[in-house]
Amino acid sequence: MSELDDVTAAVLTASRALLGVVARSVAPVLDEVSVPQFRVLVLLSGARGPMRHRDLADALGLHSSTFTRMADRLIAGGWVQRCENPENRRETLVSLTPAGHEIVTRVTEARRAEIRTVLEQLSVEDREHIAYALEVFHSAAGEPVVPVLAEFTV
Repeated sequence: MSELDDVTAAVLTASRALLGVVARSVAPVLDEVSVPQFRVLVLLSGARGPMRHRDLADALGLHSSTFTRMADRLIAGGWVQRCENPENRRETLVSLTPAGHEIVTRVTEARRAEIRTVLEQLSVEDREHIAYALEVFHSAAGEPVVPVLAEFTV
């Protein structure tokens, strides 16, 4: 096995551990929203205001009509709201409601607590190595830096 194979195996194993954390943190809300619907809520929570319907569909890799059906279910649940874009009346904007923000906050805080519990078992030096390695990894993967949940205002 090559060095690259060894690192790939280590990252794959770590991704399974993180997937377990993610699954446990989102499980309590799955009776309220589906995983794809939760992803919409997360995208909106990181936005600095409403997002265009088309941008959300693109971010999720969905056709606009498929996203419209998903948005309709999220609106019916009270997690998002839709409005006309004041700058372009042909566009629709989607924003998070207080209930949608609460779901994202609940899941994020559960995930943060579980990750923190795992990290507390490590030395400061190991935690620094992990932080550096994950920063380099997400940068190489093209993943944008996720801001702390946007402050929510109505």
